[in-house]
Amino acid sequence: MSYYIPPKFLDRLSVHITKNFLALPNVKVPLILGIHGRKGEGKTFMCELVFKRMGLGAVYMSAGELESPDAGDPARLIRLRYREAGEWSRTHGRMAVLMINDVDAGIGRVDASTQYTVNTQLVNATLMNIADNPTNVQLPGSYDAEPTQRIPIIVTGNDFATLYAPLIRDGRMEKFFWDPTRDDRLGIVAGIFEADGVPRSDVEALVDHFAEQATDFFGALRSRLYDEQVRTLIHQVGIDKISQEVVHSDGKPTEFQKPNFSLQHLIEIGTEMVQEQERIRELRLVSEYNEVLKGDRPRSANRASHSISKSDKSFMYYGDRPGSAEPPPAKSANGNGMASLKTSPTGTRPAIAAEVAEEIRSILAGGLRLGIEYVDERRYRMGSWQCFGTYDGNPEEAIAALERCIAEHPKDYIRLITIDKHRNRMGDRLLQRP
Repeated sequence: MSYYIPPKFLDRLSVHITKNFLALPNVKVPLILGIHGRKGEGKTFMCELVFKRMGLGAVYMSAGELESPDAGDPARLIRLRYREAGEWSRTHGRMAVLMINDVDAGIGRVDASTQYTVNTQLVNATLMNIADNPTNVQLPGSYDAEPTQRIPIIVTGNDFATLYAPLIRDGRMEKFFWDPTRDDRLGIVAGIFEADGVPRSDVEALVDHFAEQATDFFGALRSRLYDEQVRTLIHQVGIDKISQEVVHSDGKPTEFQKPNFSLQHLIEIGTEMVQEQERIRELRLVSEYNEVLKGDRPRSANRASHSISKSDKSFMYYGDRPGSAEPPPAKSANGNGMASLKTSPTGTRPAIAAEVAEEIRSILAGGLRLGIEYVDERRYRMGSWQCFGTYDGNPEEAIAALERCIAEHPKDYIRLITIDKHRNRMGDRLLQRP
């Protein structure tokens, strides 16, 4: 299997690494390159391909190593790994890098409930110190007068807005948002199926059919094609003997026939995988169980009120994101903080004010999606919002859903979320404050 490296990715990474090993006159080169983007787009894997192609030495760290029961251990480990990369570069006479995968999962603050520990502070401080003094990286309890080899640091993540702002400022970290184009995706997927003889036209049709899926979806799709043959092997050997057969074999690899790589079969298997993704979003069991435990309404009513259309299932959110503005609503005449709501003529449930209804129509007319979220007083302090539903295309459906949400949660906070086509939140508006 051959692998394709998008030219833009190769260029950006190779330039940053090479620039850090050059003595450019009167130029301050950022030490850290932050590669961020959607999950599953192959950021880490393509970094490894670039390292291999350039003949680099790479020292790796994961987000799980950025926390420890002992305060100071992660910061010391970063310094140790940095110096190890420098020593490798000196002894082998080649460039080296320090790579930290999924850095936002280790030191990012996702919401108000994320703990900010001493180690988080020390890791941020250590990375900033190394970025400012890349040739003077000392270990605790010792001092080396000889300058340390400058080593570029590569970090990957999904949302760098969760990181400490001084760490990602220009001068310390150069940011690279990886969003592959259609041509990039075609090159990557064609490399995945190249050894299988899948025609280029079929690759294009497959990529266009699953245009919303990340690139790792197609690697998983290829792996899924072998499930039938593995299942046949288990049936032939016997479920009680397959363990011994596979582990204590004669050393010869098990031979498999070439699966069916026709476009129709690929789309069929891919559709099954997409349906499995949708089932996870559709069930939303955690939200349902929490509602039952709260005793707000019976289980059947909860299931009915949270049902959403198929097109909405891929836009579910379960938590608040930091930095979202929540302007306090203007107090109404009765002081209940519901300036955007009014009582319907029938008195059955609150109606939506004209300005809010017009805002909903404007958002949906612009091709955006609208999310409705609610939270009780206790969870509001933790920022743990619950999704009532997401809507697009039909503003009257969204308005009716908002009226239902207000009627079912009269004592909860309720807000509207604007969502773009990439499933990113663009802003929110607090409509009800108990």
